[in-house]
Amino acid sequence: MKLIAQIFRSKKEEGMYLYVKKEEGLKRVPEDLLTLFGKPEPAMVLMLTPEKKLAYARADLVIEQLIDKGFYLQLPPRDQLDDEAKKIRQYNEKLSGH
Repeated sequence: MKLIAQIFRSKKEEGMYLYVKKEEGLKRVPEDLLTLFGKPEPAMVLMLTPEKKLAYARADLVIEQLIDKGFYLQLPPRDQLDDEAKKIRQYNEKLSGH
């Protein structure tokens, strides 16, 4: 399976990225998450395959989340989180059921 992803960086939180399907853009991302994320800044477009090596995420998991939820939120390492980023992490964990 191949999927073209658009990746946005958060201006509010260093190391926070939002992956979406390029053809869908941000339309499936919940408004409250976008509010917490801040204005999405385009970072790159990437062809994802399950074998693709990503720095901080498993490509197969990213693809699964893009298909199921319409987005994947990559958070900075836990030791670098501020209060707002912690709220976003909790939101993401509630959605994934973890």
